[in-house]
Amino acid sequence: MIKRMLGIGVTLLVASAVPLAHQDTLPVNAENRSQVVDLRQIIESSVAATQRHWRTRLHYTYLERDANRRLDVDGLVRSEEVEISRTILVNDVPFEQLVQRNGQPPSAWEEQRQNEALNKLKRETPTQRAERVRHWEEETSSLVREVPEAFDFQLLGQEIMNGRAAYALHATPHPGYQARGRYGKLFSKVEGKLWIDKEDLVWIKVEGEVIQPFSIGLFLLRLLRGSQITVEQTRVDDRIWVPIRVEVRAAAQILLLKKLVIERVLTYSDYKRAGADVAATRDSVIP
Repeated sequence: MIKRMLGIGVTLLVASAVPLAHQDTLPVNAENRSQVVDLRQIIESSVAATQRHWRTRLHYTYLERDANRRLDVDGLVRSEEVEISRTILVNDVPFEQLVQRNGQPPSAWEEQRQNEALNKLKRETPTQRAERVRHWEEETSSLVREVPEAFDFQLLGQEIMNGRAAYALHATPHPGYQARGRYGKLFSKVEGKLWIDKEDLVWIKVEGEVIQPFSIGLFLLRLLRGSQITVEQTRVDDRIWVPIRVEVRAAAQILLLKKLVIERVLTYSDYKRAGADVAATRDSVIP
């Protein structure tokens, strides 16, 4: 679902761990017993709302701008790339099309690859499509179902965030938690602060930080302590919450030798509820 929303590789793994920190409990005593009940209700409702809005977002088309920079330890830019893509629906299945890379349209080879993938998707049988949806739903559920036990949660208070009343919370890994799924293993490596909308009980903004290094991709890339991510969401159509910006600054190490800084900013716009016509268009791009 969120291939671009949370990015690929580094962005996916960091972001999939941090924004889901709608977590655990305050110590129970006579002074805060009623607050514990309310807090657990906020957590459980937030997890349910997260899954519900993710599912609804599958019925929307949108544009994404992905700016990716790599810097060396001296702050010098080693590589920089900007991609603009559009996600459309084909047979009710999201399909991402590259619109531009570094200001240029896709190459002939990229166009061919995209057309092949698009044609393959169009030829899917109802059974294959149902299996794809089932796999996605299982992947999504695995992101959230361990959250209530994986984190300890502190209610910091209430704040106004982007003009909306929100609960401010801080989440830290629960000591000794035994992960059951692949994403649960990452939860012990991150902590964060998030703001949950009081009305809709979904997160408005998340700020997370890696507190223990961990490796990605057969240990070829290692994310270091202090890597940070910010996720911001907005409400569209007065009905669903969708990502509008994901920003990652990750200190990384390749092959345990070369260190670099990865800066990645993903912005989203032009959300539209898909109608009968889901043909790809390329007449609108994010500036």
